[in-house]
Formats: sequence, C-alpha cells, structure tokens
Amino acid sequence: MSATSAPFGLRPAFHPSGLDRAQALAGGIASGYGSNIFKGQPIAYGTSSANGTIVAAGNTAADAWSGAFAGVEWTDTTGRRSISNYWPANTAYQLGSCIAYFYNDRNIVYEIQTNATLTQASIGNEYIFATPTAGSTTIGLSRATLAAGSPIGGGNQSQMRVVDLAPYPDNAWGDAYVIVRVVNCQSQFFGSVTAIS
Repeated sequence: MSATSAPFGLRPAFHPSGLDRAQALAGGIASGYGSNIFKGQPIAYGTSSANGTIVAAGNTAADAWSGAFAGVEWTDTTGRRSISNYWPANTAYQLGSCIAYFYNDRNIVYEIQTNATLTQASIGNEYIFATPTAGSTTIGLSRATLAAGSPIGGGNQSQMRVVDLAPYPDNAWGDAYVIVRVVNCQSQFFGSVTAIS
C-alpha cells in the first residue's frame, strides 16, 4: 500500500471524544467560487470578500487551515439539486441553497499519505501540505499529501504535526509513501501550536 503513491487528502481517523462529525455550513461556499474543492482537501475560512465561507487552504508554514472538506449540496440556477463530494469550480447556485460539509475540530487526528519516505523520527515534526488543491474531478477526491521534504523542528511552526503511523498492512516507516496520522498545528480557531524543540 505505502509503496504506491495513491493520495486521498486528509481522512479523519479519530477524535479523542469518539466523535468526528462534519459541520454543515449553510451558504458555506460562495456562489461562483472559482476553485475546485475536493473531498479531503484542506480548507480555511475565507477572509475579505469571502468572509463567512470556506475556501481552499494554502501550503506555506504560515497558512492557517480549519479542517478537511467532506462534501457539498446545492440547487443550481435551473432548479436542479446536486449532492457531491467535491465543489466544481465556478458553480452558481440559487440563493440559500448551498450547504458545505467539513471537519473543523482541531482535535481530530487525520490520516494523510506522504509524498516521499518518512521514518519514525518524524514523529513530533511539523510539515506543510504538498499539492493541497490537487484532486480528481472524476471521483471527487483530493490528492493533497504531506510534503516530506519540509520538516520544521526546533520550536518552529508549520501546518500539521506527525503523531503516529496509520496501522495498516503494508504501511511501515521508511516505505516510499507512508500513511501517517497528523493533527492541525496552524488552526484558524485556536492559533498555532509550537513544534517540539
């Protein structure tokens, strides 16, 4: 499994409370928003003209993010209701008909595939997303990965912290594309979490 690059974005693994429910946000994506948002893609609350809606998250160490996209439903301008696990770029909808679903609790532990090998020594290190906006318009899944070549340590801050290896057969430290468990270290709601020194 982890010898093959098959990214799926961020996938909630668990929450300490046992609940990892997605939030449903009415009007959660602006009508006509110009970028695809795929299931499992890191998202953020918009600023400026996008206030009150979600947008695609960036991938620098300073880019805060809220969580992972889970799907959307809307009624288009012809009156047709659509339910999708991804938001198609530039889609217009009838006012009040859009509901966006996403995970945004910073205590959720996610799984994500790396874009290169990692060892167990990466636990506690923080990383950025690689290709956070990539995805498939055929199946609607994100292709975001953890950028293995971007470790941040020494008390510095980045987007996500590796906390564990995902316990799957054929997934081991040192594999070509490891599936790891991570937490949000650059949360829009709670601020940054400093890396281990």
